[in-house]
Amino acid sequence: MKISEELKQRSGNSCELCGNKDALFEYIVPPKSGESSDEQVVTCSTCKSQIENPENIDTHHWRCLNESMWSEHAPVQVVAYRMLQALQTEEWANDLLGMLFLDEDTKEWAEQSNTDVQIVHKDANGNILNAGDTVTLIQDLNVKGAKFTAKRGTAVRRIRLVPNNAEHIEGKIEGQQIVILTKYVKKS
Repeated sequence: MKISEELKQRSGNSCELCGNKDALFEYIVPPKSGESSDEQVVTCSTCKSQIENPENIDTHHWRCLNESMWSEHAPVQVVAYRMLQALQTEEWANDLLGMLFLDEDTKEWAEQSNTDVQIVHKDANGNILNAGDTVTLIQDLNVKGAKFTAKRGTAVRRIRLVPNNAEHIEGKIEGQQIVILTKYVKKS
């Protein structure tokens, strides 16, 4: 069978992420080469466009990951993991991410970035952020899912960088691990 025939059969002629049956494409999941169907997913034009252009993500469209993340096929799991990571500021996506289980090889693949793209995290002033840095909030932030507001001037120590999103970092404020947009912090 040709790869495209294998993918058609595996996907049932529908997007493996959202189930759409129109305008389907073979998408090679980076950094794989696409030499087999085990390195590709069938996507609709909407999913493909948003995967390739994360700045255009429609959060409501990706609620479909609630079902597709349970696929038995590794490339579908990898794309689901990556999209949930990109959407983890949404409470529902963060909940799904907490439930998603990937075997070691699949998780390693999912956490690999496309080697052609180097993600650089920068603060509001354009300074490059590194894992372990201390940053200061430059404005009050309402923390979703918590009952407090992170006040301007709060120091966040030992930040972690979100690997696939240059606009997100993670840190603890008032003992709670949260995701913070880099445009609201300055490096200390």
